[in-house]
Amino acid sequence: MGDNQQRVYPVLQMEANKTKTSPARGKTGHLPIQQPIPPPMMANNTETSLARGKTEQLPIQRPILPPLMVRNKKQNLCCKCFCWALSLLITAFIALAVAIAVIYFVFHPKLPQYEVNSLRVTNLGINLDLSLSALFKVEITARNPNKKIGIYYKNGGRIGVWYTKIKLCEGPIPKFYHGHHNVTKLNVDLTGRAQYGNSILSALQQQQQTGHVPLDLKVDAPVAIKLGNLKLKKIQILGKCKLVVDSLSTNNRINIKASDCSFKLKL
Repeated sequence: MGDNQQRVYPVLQMEANKTKTSPARGKTGHLPIQQPIPPPMMANNTETSLARGKTEQLPIQRPILPPLMVRNKKQNLCCKCFCWALSLLITAFIALAVAIAVIYFVFHPKLPQYEVNSLRVTNLGINLDLSLSALFKVEITARNPNKKIGIYYKNGGRIGVWYTKIKLCEGPIPKFYHGHHNVTKLNVDLTGRAQYGNSILSALQQQQQTGHVPLDLKVDAPVAIKLGNLKLKKIQILGKCKLVVDSLSTNNRINIKASDCSFKLKL
């Protein structure tokens, strides 16, 4: 019996060992090729977390724009603002041009015309302080050649008489309304004092001997234009008349030998 047991049990032991190792090797006796285990998916993790009772949610990550895209957005905004401002400026310019064209073709605006009729010197002498005192009387004819435009002459207008670059005297332009196709005569008293009276009077006397005394008459008149029933804002009429007179003798009639006047509007 002892020998039989030793013969039977080793065989059974070997069979048992084969039985344990055979599933690992497979039917052919070789080790099976292990397939790679895929990583767990996010959905599986979510399902697992929900199955476990977790309520946490994954944070939503917003894309971060690179600096170049932000700079391009700013440039596009600046470009849009510039284009909008430019289009507005062009529209305003076109509207102004259309308004000017309508006014020109409907009203045919023309500048008023002025003419110096006479000039008299009532006082021209040296004062105790050696300044030159002058008192002139000037008569001016103003013509409004417009058919549908009236002119309101406002307060603050001035007329001055100059010799070379020295102002001898000046006076105010009266306030009045210049109607359509109207002719108005203005009589203005001009007074003033100038420094260095001796030298100025000596130069005037020398010019008087030649019979040609050059004088400049300057006009600065604030006016308001009336187009039909529409009254526009105040503008300036600036004018200059170059005169040549024969003398500056006081209380005598002075002959105006030459007169050249030019005027312009200042908005």
